[in-house]
Amino acid sequence: MAEHAALAVLDDQQAKNSAKKPAKNSAKKRYRGHSSRNLFIALCITPATVLFLIFMVFPTLQVFWMSLFRGSAYSDEKTFVGLSNFEKLSHDTGFIKAFQNTILLVVVVTIITFALSLVFASILARDKVKGENFFRVIFYIPNILSIVVISAIFSAIYLPDNGLLNSFLSIFSAENIRILWKGEKLVMLSLVVAMVWQAIGYYMVMYMASIASVPESLYESASLDGASQFKQFFTVTIPLIWTNIRTTLTFFIISTINMAFLFVTAMTSGGPNGKSEVVLTYMYTQAYTNAVYGYGMAIGVVVFLFSFLLAAAVNKVTEREVLEF
Repeated sequence: MAEHAALAVLDDQQAKNSAKKPAKNSAKKRYRGHSSRNLFIALCITPATVLFLIFMVFPTLQVFWMSLFRGSAYSDEKTFVGLSNFEKLSHDTGFIKAFQNTILLVVVVTIITFALSLVFASILARDKVKGENFFRVIFYIPNILSIVVISAIFSAIYLPDNGLLNSFLSIFSAENIRILWKGEKLVMLSLVVAMVWQAIGYYMVMYMASIASVPESLYESASLDGASQFKQFFTVTIPLIWTNIRTTLTFFIISTINMAFLFVTAMTSGGPNGKSEVVLTYMYTQAYTNAVYGYGMAIGVVVFLFSFLLAAAVNKVTEREVLEF
């Protein structure tokens, strides 16, 4: 009996040990799997992280540091001046005017671009316009052109003597019209038209894809309730693609600051008499033309902080509950 009991105990112990071994083996396999996965992810993101630190984070920190000095971009002789560059900015009428022009372009170009993009996207996506793909291509072409090319096109259109716009307007007048479209009074309007023309097609195509994903049954239900297409646009289309609008709005507002610099540089060089100067062209002039590098970097810091705060404000203002369908 004692031998049988001992054998039973040994069998139970062996059964327990055999049950523990698969559990331990599976735990080891899971650990090895997680380690391999984490190593693979680390290898994938390390190059991008290193490049981001080298070409984004470090230069940004360098701009902040250089804004505390006074000196030329072409000399190693620099004098630490603390925050005096920023104090000088608050009294610089040229900078204030350039900053106002930048805000004007950001607000006006954004409103017009997004309003027209949404309207055109809704018309082409919902009304099943004949040749829809053709219009997509035509509207998108300006986005693939270089801004220098677009600036050259509009500069030719705006020529006062034989430009396309004045020549067209002269058809409806008894005399030749010679409007200075890039003069002091109209230069900002001319820039707005060029910038809107360049950007509208890209966002229209994006919104067409978003609108196409909205179920047609929702529009049919709205029609049965007596809602016109105009009302459906604001009560069905806009709410259901709001997430896409919000994302593209933030991106576009920030990119407009850079786009304004490119258009002004290529079309007007900040003229006439600084009427089209924007904050980035003013920064470039101060840093490299006037050789006050630290002062130019102070303007860069202001632009960076303004862009960051503007993006945060837009995200907060446009925040709303996500609608699902």
